[in-house]
Amino acid sequence: MSERHELIEKYCYDGTKKLKLSEVSTDETSLCKDREAAEKQMEKNNRKIDKLQQKLYADKREGVIFLFQAMDAAGKDGTIRAVLQCLSPHGVSEAAFKSPSANELAHDYLWRIEQQVPAKGEIAIFNRSHYEEVLIYKVRELWKKQVNAKRIDPDRIMEYRYEDIRNFEKYLYHNNVRTVKMFLHVSKEEQARRFLDRIEKPRKNWKFSGADYEERQYWDAYQDAFEEAVNRTSAKHAPWFVIPADHKWYMRYVVSEIILDTLKDMDPEYPEVTEERLATFEQYRTALEAELGVRRNTEETPEWSDL
Repeated sequence: MSERHELIEKYCYDGTKKLKLSEVSTDETSLCKDREAAEKQMEKNNRKIDKLQQKLYADKREGVIFLFQAMDAAGKDGTIRAVLQCLSPHGVSEAAFKSPSANELAHDYLWRIEQQVPAKGEIAIFNRSHYEEVLIYKVRELWKKQVNAKRIDPDRIMEYRYEDIRNFEKYLYHNNVRTVKMFLHVSKEEQARRFLDRIEKPRKNWKFSGADYEERQYWDAYQDAFEEAVNRTSAKHAPWFVIPADHKWYMRYVVSEIILDTLKDMDPEYPEVTEERLATFEQYRTALEAELGVRRNTEETPEWSDL
C-alpha cells in the first residue's frame, strides 16, 4: 500500500469494514493542521492531477467516474469546482442528476446514467447519481407512486436496486471504467448554519428553497439510507469514501487526495510510438525542414524560437 493511500484509508469503505455513520466524525481534520496547509497541498495535488489526466486522455485504456453524494448544503458544487478546475475540458464531463423527467421515468432507472458513462481515457463527474434511487427513492418510498409490472414484488424493490447497482458497477469495471464514490458527510448543525447563511445573505438567496428544508425533516431516514447504501454497495473495485464535510477546506483537500490516488493507481502513460512509425517521422522531418528552408530563402521568416 502506497503512503498516499494510507492517508485516505481511514475514509475508505471497500467492503472490508462496515460503516456506522453515527460514529463517523463530520468535523475532524486529522490529515492537515489548518486551512493554509490544506490549500497549499491541494495546489500541489491539482498540478499532479492535471498531468495524470493528460496521460489518461492520451492512453485511452481506462475511464473513471468520480461520484459525489451528500445531504443538501454539504458542498458538492463548490468541491467539484475547487478540486477539478485543474482538469482540461478535453475528456472531462460533468452530469448533474436532478429529479428524473417523464421521459427518464419511462425507462429503466439506470438509462439516464448509462448515457453519461465516460469513454476510455475520459473522466466523468457525477453530481448526484444512480444512488438517488436508493436514497430519496427509499426515504420517500417512491415506488408506491410508480407503476410496476405485476411480477415485481414491492417488498423486494430495494433489494433489486442494491443488486442492480452492484452489478452495474462491476460491469463498468470489467469494461475499463472505474467508479469512485464520495459521500460528503456534513452534520445536521452545520447544514442548519449553511441554510441560515443562504437566507441571510442576498447573494446566496438563490441557493435556498423550501424543498431543501422539507428534506431536512427526513434527516435521520437519510442517514440510515446513506449508511445502508454504502454498506450494500462497497467493493474494492468500486469503493466509497466517507469524507468529513463540516470544514469545506478540509473536505476539498481530502477529495483531491482521493482523486490523485485513483489516477496514480490507474497509472496512465503516453502511448509508445513504434520503431516503424518513428521511421516515418524522419520523412516528414526532412520534408518540413526543406519547406522551411525554401521559405527562409524567399522570405524573412522568423526563427522558431521567436514564434
